[in-house]
Amino acid sequence: MTQDLFRQDAYLRECSAHITAVTDAGIVLDQTVFYPLGGGQAGDSGVLVLADGTQITIADTRKGKDAEGNPTSDIVHVPAPGQEDRVAQLTPGTNVTARIDWERRHRMMRLHTTSHLLCHVVPQLVNGCSITPDYARLDFAMTDPLDKEHLTTAIATLVAAAHPLTVASISDEELDANPALVKSMSVQPPRGTGRIRTIRIGGEGGAPMIDLQPCGGTHVANTSEIGGIVVTKIEKKSATTRRVVLGFAQ
Repeated sequence: MTQDLFRQDAYLRECSAHITAVTDAGIVLDQTVFYPLGGGQAGDSGVLVLADGTQITIADTRKGKDAEGNPTSDIVHVPAPGQEDRVAQLTPGTNVTARIDWERRHRMMRLHTTSHLLCHVVPQLVNGCSITPDYARLDFAMTDPLDKEHLTTAIATLVAAAHPLTVASISDEELDANPALVKSMSVQPPRGTGRIRTIRIGGEGGAPMIDLQPCGGTHVANTSEIGGIVVTKIEKKSATTRRVVLGFAQ
């Protein structure tokens, strides 16, 4: 089992950890700041630094799977190619410093929070999403046309309003009683622990609620941190789907 430190604090850039397993899939630690691919968000990259200063470059991070392909509570750090000899020398119990590529992660945090703002601007169900360091895309289940300039302006207004984000949780029963909180048709909130992590934008001290939905991804603490974002493309993917692509303003 890997303790996912990024759930409590998305701003942690590194942590001390111990190797618990080295498998064909990659390196498992007892705790980590590396976010694994999931919920549409790409996995983190970075380095594992050994006590002697040797670095293992991590190209991707994935959720662990058992022999039958079922997800486990492990988080697997996938080494970049060409380091097989160094990785083969690693043993369980070895202490490492796990350090993410912060600039890459922070770009995804900014885009992920923007995708939640977009869910407020376009209040339709989402049937597909992807959060990468360079762009984000959301596929909305709708038939009406969308306007790039209108969406870009609406997002900029929400960013400038400096809405705070709050990480909280609700019970499985609370979610069952409020199914409209789930905005995605393609990704369901993880269950099993009895609590489901939520991200709320706004809604403090009498301020308007901008968005509230279950989400396990990493986000900025305030919308003002997002900076300049533009809608770069709107596509008609099918008769019932409109794709919106977000990018950083130049």
